[in-house]
Amino acid sequence: MAARAFLQISPGRRVALNGVEWTVEEVHGQLGRLVLLDGGGHAETRSFRWLINHADLRLLPAAEVPGRPAPVSRQPRTLADLTDDQLERARLRAAHVLEVETGFREGHPARALPGEPRPDYDPDGTTLTQRRYAKAAEMKAMPRPEAVRLGLQHLSYRTLERLSGLAGDSLLLACADGRWTRRRSGHRSVTEEVREAIFAVKAECGERARLSLAARHRLMHQYMRERFPAFPAEKIPSRWTFADVWTEWFGPGGARPRYGRTAQAAAEAGVSGRMVVHRPGQVLVLDSTPMPVKLRETVFGDAVTATLTLALDLYTHGLPAFRLTLQSDTSVDIAMLLRDVMLPLPMRDGWGEDMEWPYTGVPADVIAEFTGHRVAALPFFAPETVTTDHGGPYKNHDLVEAEREIGCRILPARVLRQTDKPRGSYCASFG
Repeated sequence: MAARAFLQISPGRRVALNGVEWTVEEVHGQLGRLVLLDGGGHAETRSFRWLINHADLRLLPAAEVPGRPAPVSRQPRTLADLTDDQLERARLRAAHVLEVETGFREGHPARALPGEPRPDYDPDGTTLTQRRYAKAAEMKAMPRPEAVRLGLQHLSYRTLERLSGLAGDSLLLACADGRWTRRRSGHRSVTEEVREAIFAVKAECGERARLSLAARHRLMHQYMRERFPAFPAEKIPSRWTFADVWTEWFGPGGARPRYGRTAQAAAEAGVSGRMVVHRPGQVLVLDSTPMPVKLRETVFGDAVTATLTLALDLYTHGLPAFRLTLQSDTSVDIAMLLRDVMLPLPMRDGWGEDMEWPYTGVPADVIAEFTGHRVAALPFFAPETVTTDHGGPYKNHDLVEAEREIGCRILPARVLRQTDKPRGSYCASFG
């Protein structure tokens, strides 16, 4: 993350995502989105958060060198890239280097260990060159298994000379084996044709039920035969290479397909992370539950089961509307509940003044003037976001179409906190 601490996002910026070069075409800072354009002219709209948190984001240089491909920048190594064992081995190597430079393994006389400085490394009686030759001879006399374990079998005079002048984290990184943090060379069998087939399979899997790895691999073979009939079949990656590439590019997966589709819809809409609710009406939570008691439709009617549908304002935790439905609720009841949220409730006969509009800053006369009647003390507003669960009425096509007619976008409810709606699947955001 050190290389991404400051990422200047501006039109013309070139980045590499999963090994593919993209150019920032447009930047919409007020929306937190940008438009990426690949070499083939395909454009995609993504969010800043999605780009910064991409698992395989590499920054490309601003100008290409004529006659040769532009090198891909690499994140610099840090001590956080090393494991505990590797860091301990690097510290042991650095201790030998500090003993040569200063005569003390900790690098300073104030932190001298028992028996230091040793006669061969006493800075008052030896020169730096003598200490380097003494250390090289000591490493040569060290038992081979121990020297190999610490990586000191190649610690020669020239190596000590090269490491002179380094201290702190720079010395530890210089003493760390470069193979520990070596950049992966990628998969040579994943050509442009294979990459296109993998992304086509990814798009196909989004509309299907959960598919096994073998099924996805067969779909890639089918796509390659249909799209690139001249491509040699023996050069198509094996199932295990396909599994490694799939995990590197798309993650381990494991989620239900419907959750994966809503997550993809959120990414395409530029929504990621968690939504912070900071004003009334920003998020409206809808939910239905059977009432624990039975109701009578008439005075002499039979007791029937009723369903309570609530609309909860997430910021104020107020209830702008609720409905009681005999038996189970339908999509029409949910649509009418949204209507009740957006329209003020008129005062009924017999309601006192304490039931009238009480909001500070908005006189009741102003509200009564544009509504045509006295308004009760029930909040009303046009919600910006409505989140629901997986109930059938909430996913009804008629309700979704009605939300779109009034200018709504269907977004996943996972952008909220997990405590707000743990099993949320849809939310409608007023655009």
